[in-house]
Amino acid sequence: MFLKNAWYVACTPDEIKDDKPLGRKICGESMVLYRTADGSVTALEDFCPHRGAPLSLGFLRNGTLVCGYHGLEMGCAGKTTGMPGQRVNGFPTIRSFPAIEKYGFIWVWPGDRAEADPAKLHHLQWAEDPAWAHGGGLYHIRCDYRLMIDNLMDLTHETYVHASSIGQKEIDEAAPKTTSVGDEVITSRFMENVMPPPFWRMALRGHGLADDVPVDRWQICRFSPPSHVMIEVGVAHAGKGGYNAPAEGKASSIVVDFITPETESSIWYFWGMARNFRPEDKELTDTIREGQGKIFGEDLELLEQQQRNLEAWPDRALLKLNIDAGGVLSRKVIERLLAEERKSQSDRKVIPLANASEAS
Repeated sequence: MFLKNAWYVACTPDEIKDDKPLGRKICGESMVLYRTADGSVTALEDFCPHRGAPLSLGFLRNGTLVCGYHGLEMGCAGKTTGMPGQRVNGFPTIRSFPAIEKYGFIWVWPGDRAEADPAKLHHLQWAEDPAWAHGGGLYHIRCDYRLMIDNLMDLTHETYVHASSIGQKEIDEAAPKTTSVGDEVITSRFMENVMPPPFWRMALRGHGLADDVPVDRWQICRFSPPSHVMIEVGVAHAGKGGYNAPAEGKASSIVVDFITPETESSIWYFWGMARNFRPEDKELTDTIREGQGKIFGEDLELLEQQQRNLEAWPDRALLKLNIDAGGVLSRKVIERLLAEERKSQSDRKVIPLANASEAS
C-alpha cells in the first residue's frame, strides 16, 4: 500500500516536548519520538518490552525515556537500560527507526534501517534560504493517502470545493498538461487575463500590488515519491510576463504538501506555504496560514466522505478523465516503486545457492 523505504515527515519540532514523548503511527508502525539529553531526535517502537504498554504514555528524565507503567528506562538504540529494583539488561531490544531533523521537520524512515540514507531526503531549497518564509499546519484525515495525492494533482476541484477563496471558472476552461520526468510527475495549468480570486487578491495586496486588475495565473503541481506534492502557484498583472514576471511584479509561492500515511485509510497531512516576498512579515505569514488552513479544511470533509464511499462500494471502478492524468501517473510511480521494494525484500530472503546444502 505504501513505500516503507523512504523518508516521511513524522512531526514538527514543536510537537516534541522536553518532558513528554510523542506517539505517532507512520505507515502502520507505532512509534514514540523524543529528544535525548543532547537534543537529538530518537524514534523507537512504541512498545515497552516489559508488559507491552505504549512508551509514549511515559515521560522523559534527563533525556531518558521512562515507561509510565513500571518505570522501565529505554536507551535510544531500543535497549533497556534500567528499572527500579530489577535486572532488565537481558530484555530484548525493541526496534529503533532512523530519524533526522531538517528543513523544519522531523523525518523518519519506517523501512529497512540499512537503506536509510539522509542523502535520499528531498532537497528543499526554500527551507534554507532566508529570503523565503514558511507557515503551515497539520491535519489528521481519515482517507487513503493516494486520495490526497489525487486531490493535489488535479486542482479542477478548486472551482467547486474552494469557490469562496481560490476557485474560479477559468480553472475549468484551462486544460492542464501532465508530464513525467523519472519519478517526478508534473501537472501544470496556466490562466491568462483573469480576475484574481479572494485569496490571491489578499496575496497581491501583501506584496504591494494592485488587486483589482486582471492577472495571469499559474499552477504547477509536482509529485515526488513517496507522497510529497509541491505546487508552484501565483499571479502577476496580466501581460507582465506571468510565471516569468520579475519577483517584484508577481505574488507567487510554493504550496507545501507532505502526506504521511498513518494506516491504509488515514494520513497525517502537513500543509503549508513558502513565499519569497516580505519574508520578515510574520503578520502576513499568519494571515496566509489562516487562509490556507480554511482552504485545506474544506478538503478534509470531502476526502473523508470519499473514503467512506469507497469502503462502502469497494468493487466500483473509478473513472478517469484527462484532468486525472497527474494522479494516475503518480499512482503508477508508486506501484512501480512498491513492486521494486517487494522484489528487493524477497531477494534478500532467498538463501544463496552456495549455502543451500549447508542449510538443509
